[in-house]
Amino acid sequence: MFFNKKLPAFITGVSACLYALLFIGTNSVASTADSSESIHHVLSEVCKTCHTDIYKQWKGSMHANSTAFNDPIHGAFYKKVIGDPGKEGVKTKKGKYPVCLQCHAPNAAKDKKTKLDSKPAYLEGVNCVACHTLKKYNGIDAPNGKLRLGLKSYDVSDKLQGPGHNSNNKLAALSASNDAFGFGGGDSDKKPNPHLGKSVTVDGKKIPSLPMESNPSQVRTSDACMGCHDRRNNAHGAPLCATGTEYKQSNAQVDCLSCHMPVSNGKADHSLGGGHSEGMLKRSVVFSMNSKKSAGSIASTITIQNKQPHTMPTGAPFRNLHLKVTAYDKSGNVVWQNAKGHPGKEDPKAFMRLILVDAEGKPTGPPTAKKQGADTRLKAFETRKLDYTIPAKGVALVKAELYYNLLWPGLVKKFGKKIPKDVTAPTLIATAENSM
Repeated sequence: MFFNKKLPAFITGVSACLYALLFIGTNSVASTADSSESIHHVLSEVCKTCHTDIYKQWKGSMHANSTAFNDPIHGAFYKKVIGDPGKEGVKTKKGKYPVCLQCHAPNAAKDKKTKLDSKPAYLEGVNCVACHTLKKYNGIDAPNGKLRLGLKSYDVSDKLQGPGHNSNNKLAALSASNDAFGFGGGDSDKKPNPHLGKSVTVDGKKIPSLPMESNPSQVRTSDACMGCHDRRNNAHGAPLCATGTEYKQSNAQVDCLSCHMPVSNGKADHSLGGGHSEGMLKRSVVFSMNSKKSAGSIASTITIQNKQPHTMPTGAPFRNLHLKVTAYDKSGNVVWQNAKGHPGKEDPKAFMRLILVDAEGKPTGPPTAKKQGADTRLKAFETRKLDYTIPAKGVALVKAELYYNLLWPGLVKKFGKKIPKDVTAPTLIATAENSM
């Protein structure tokens, strides 16, 4: 499930109030979607009626919390670079529609709207319909040499695209012409099926017709992900996110869904764990340490193996890792450490991150970067060994700790109270201990 340390305190503020205003007093799902409304305005609340478990997984995911209202990090950058997510007609400095919304609020992007609280479907971020109406991935490289990001890289359908398990339903539709239950397809095979071409009533709630067609080559492959997760350049052409490039260079034989949507009890996990998921982070690396004492010192070798077919960390360029190595005496007191605080200055090799630089080669932030600088992150499938020589006097235990961070330390200070501490706090993802 979603790593609850990261977002709920913020989510229960702004978006909970908005959702309360939209849904309190509503007794029927029909009020959130009717047959005359565009399919991209249909809420995941509608899907919840039958797909209860999947809805719960999605609700706690970053997909469900992708907008500038719900993701405090994206929100902080959006407000600084673009403007108010609650205002209509917001444009970039070049007078263009914000490209960020093509991924972070795709239903709003379809309508070319920027007031993200003007429709409930906009606030749901990357909801069920946003993913399941992507019909064909055309790549992010447009013929004119520019990048077409998010929705722009797809052909989009007005029918839901299914994985093939229950979405091959044409025969069912024929044989069920007088049977509202059809083939089921949800969490219960006794519920009427809205995917056969007609609206249905389930538990007293009217569900609009949500026609579905089988499209496993789109839904069951990395094509479903790459429009938003391949790569992203800033306005100066400097590469920021490049997960797709990293993945292709790794020559991996598994697709994104193998890790991020594992199948359990016959269903794909829609919690879509990533950098905000403690469980995903903990299984992303193999971490060990070997320490030997000799001639008054301890030689410790720490091994970090990246098990992923992309860089660790990947995605947003400000994500990073740092390593803390500490020696303790028999009473648990610290007698040595690789750095008193963050190791960025005292022990640079223990700080694994991407540096973005300006035209003069000086470190800068994503919006103003002109190119990539040094990149010390773990490459796909890389095994890295870090050696430390520790004074042996009084040492009873050596401990190594690997932390994952969503932001560079400088950005944490810069944004201050704009981003909750439980989002900016380091996440411990691996430890190793050697007794001496």
